[in-house]
Order: sequence, then C-alpha cells, then structure tokens
Amino acid sequence: MDPRIREHAEIIANHSVDLQDGDNVVVDAHPVAEDLVVALHEVIGDIGANPVTTSQRTGKRQQRAFLRAGDDDYDTPEHELALIQNTDVYIAIRASDNVTQTSDVDPETQAAYQQAHRPILEERLSTRWCLTQYPAPANAQLAEMSTEGYENFVWDAVNKDWDEQRDHQENMVEIMDPAEEIRIVSGDTTDVTMSIDGNPTLNDHGEHNLPGGEVFTAPQPDSVEGEVLFDMPLYHQGREITDVSLEFEGGEVVDHAAAKNEDVLTEVLNTDDGARRLGELGIGMNRDIDRFTYNMLFDEKMGDTVHMAVGRAYDDTVGEDNEANDSAVHVDMIVDMSEDSYIEVDGEVVQRDGTFRFEDGFAE
Repeated sequence: MDPRIREHAEIIANHSVDLQDGDNVVVDAHPVAEDLVVALHEVIGDIGANPVTTSQRTGKRQQRAFLRAGDDDYDTPEHELALIQNTDVYIAIRASDNVTQTSDVDPETQAAYQQAHRPILEERLSTRWCLTQYPAPANAQLAEMSTEGYENFVWDAVNKDWDEQRDHQENMVEIMDPAEEIRIVSGDTTDVTMSIDGNPTLNDHGEHNLPGGEVFTAPQPDSVEGEVLFDMPLYHQGREITDVSLEFEGGEVVDHAAAKNEDVLTEVLNTDDGARRLGELGIGMNRDIDRFTYNMLFDEKMGDTVHMAVGRAYDDTVGEDNEANDSAVHVDMIVDMSEDSYIEVDGEVVQRDGTFRFEDGFAE
C-alpha cells in the first residue's frame, strides 16, 4: 500500500475527527476507495474505536437503481437515521468509478430524495465528521489527469502541515470576523455585496473537509444584492453545470441562467425557499491546489477563488442573534478571482487578482 494512504488515514483520525477509544465510527465509502478504508480500519483498531463501513452516501450505482425504480415519494429511512444517531464519528470518502452515474436520474427525483434524507444529514452534522477524497481513476479522468498525476495532486493537498495552513488563513479570519459588509467584484459580470455582520468567520484547516484551505462564513440571508457569474463549472447530480448566473434582490435569487443543464440548476433553486438564498461565502486559500479538477472539495479551496453556496448555512457560521438560512440543499459555486477582480471588506480592498494583502505581490 502507498504509504501516503496510511498518512491520509492518520490525518483523518488524529487531526480531522480527533478519534477516541470507544468511539462508534461510520466510514461511508465507495468500494474503489478500499485501500483508504483498510488503512482507516488499522488506525481505528490502534485507537480502540468501533467501525462500521457503508456505501450509502457515496455508492452511486445502487442509489441510481433505487431512484430510477422509485416514485418520488420517499420517507426518511428510520434505520439509517438510527445508525447515525448512535454514531460519534462520521467519515465520508469521495471516490468514483463513474462520476456521471446518476446523470439519468430526474432532478426532481433527486431533490425529493434529498428532502427525505435531510434529518440524516442534520444528524451527521452533529457528529465529529470529515469529508475527504480518495484519488480514484474516474476522478482523475474527470480532472483530465493521469491516475498517478492525480494521486500526487490529491496527497499534496491533503498530507500537509495543517498547523501552518491554519496560521496562514488566520490572517483572513482576522480581517473578516469583525467586518460588516463584503463586496465581490470580478470583471463586468460579478458585483455582489452582502452583510456578514455578527456572523463568525471559520478557519477550515482540514477538519470537516480534508483537504481544507478556506475561510468561510454565512451572509445574512436578506442582505445579498447584485449579480454573480460563476465562471467555473460544477458537477451536481452527475451533470455538469456551466456559467451559472444568479441575480439577487433582497437576498433572494430573482433570476438565474446557465449555459449547460440549466434545468438542474432550476431544480436546485426550487428545492425549498432557502435554496434561493446564500448560505455560505468562502474564500479559497490552499496554494497546493493549483488547478481546477471538477471536484468542489478541492476547487473551492484554490487560493484565487471565491465560492458561494445556495441553501443551508452551517450553524457555526451564524451569530447567536442572527437568522440562519435553512434548506435541504447546500450547493457551492465558484468565481475565478485571478484576473480583473477584487474582494472588498468594509470598503477596503483585501485581495486583488487572487493575491491577499498579507501576501507578497499585493497591489493596492
């Protein structure tokens, strides 16, 4: 086994979820990630925790079969909910043998399925959880990389000094945490403002998401105004969506478009009332992620990007006296900030063309 897999497993257990003796652990992984699952079981055994392995979240082939056979009338599976209710640590490993496995499942069906599973999602978020990636060949192919090249890319981004990364990102936390308003401008296609007054800015240094590499917060739901062109593609429900354009008034998406698979975007926005509002603003800061790979777990962390998510806000990013956007979905989309772009915090430019003011090369 590649020693980097064992290192990956140890970072998950010791850094990301702080695994303890006696913890009940669910490892949710596609079979193609078996090596990482095996390495995790070795570490779990060393620590004295209790593992159960499932492919419920990431086993897309069986999910496709179930959804295509169903009738869009789904109930929350109580036995799956009971499993998570008795779980201390939840580890989800992304990997695929076919990244478009669910592309022929109707978007309305997928939205209904997500709604039924919302209590399970909320229960997972109450555990010590981590989402990570195993460098499977299908993911390498999607990234237009060789399998070996993709393995190097993934483990360079994952197996790193997370204390050093945390300190680098803390510079941006100190700027955003006391701030009231943020403005994002990119070319003549994106100019959007939002209030983050009273909402904490979190430092993602490889705990819930591995790799980490962003700072993020929640906008106040009614405060978002302006237009955004998300010029980097995303894969959602097995489909590629490109050039997503959103127009906000009073915090709500009042107009939207996409160059490809606009119907999938429409179904996301129609999931519930909260799906038409932003639940997250994130600033990418991981310089080891230096290329776009069609994988949001990595792409949103690139150092010259900003991402925004329609849908659910994470509880930890919402101040005690502020409203939290609530939704069954949380869909991230990315703006390239490498050219003709800037981030403004309370009227002061803090990033220009992808370079932060605390980095060498920042231009006033």
